[in-house]
Amino acid sequence: MKSLAKQSPPVVFVVDDDSAVRESLDSLIRSVGLRVETFSSAQEFLRHKLPNAPACLVLDIRMPGRSGLDLQHELAAEERTTPIIFITGHGDIPMSVRAMKAGAVEFLTKPFRDRDLLEAIHQAIERDRITLRRRAELAELRARYDSLSPREREVASLVAQGLSNRDIAERLVVSERTAENHVQRVLNRLGLRSRAQVAVWAVQNGLLSPE
Repeated sequence: MKSLAKQSPPVVFVVDDDSAVRESLDSLIRSVGLRVETFSSAQEFLRHKLPNAPACLVLDIRMPGRSGLDLQHELAAEERTTPIIFITGHGDIPMSVRAMKAGAVEFLTKPFRDRDLLEAIHQAIERDRITLRRRAELAELRARYDSLSPREREVASLVAQGLSNRDIAERLVVSERTAENHVQRVLNRLGLRSRAQVAVWAVQNGLLSPE
């Protein structure tokens, strides 16, 4: 598969209603060469369009209006998968458990060490980088699938179901050599190297059940 479009540099979003905290975190995160964008509320962040770049969200858990946990829930409902690092001066165990179960990368209680936050940020950005790359690869593969002819899609479906060239030949009422050629052409059009990759992609896109 051809290389995908280059992503923009990573960015860290900071959401905290305390301006002093925002300024402090902005300075700390920029000191390690990362871009930072700060927001004073969950509402302000939700109005922001996310860039096509690996990112993470450093989020205060207690804020006027929507809380950090409320924002985490809302982002999940919108399928916005930016990894979250919670920071709080008023955390408790049930709150941290709830946040981590919902997918937070880290839950840091103030005062925390700068190193702990920066390590969590780098971990979160790498997680998002992998997620974005996989999403882009699937989108590109989906576009290639959509460009297949009806017969090629039929062959792709049979390959994904694990049928051999002989079985495919019987289904299509063609010779086994012709079926083999069909299969190879579909693999080439999709940019995949094996039948197993076709099956995995078909499951990921809901074209084939995991069973």
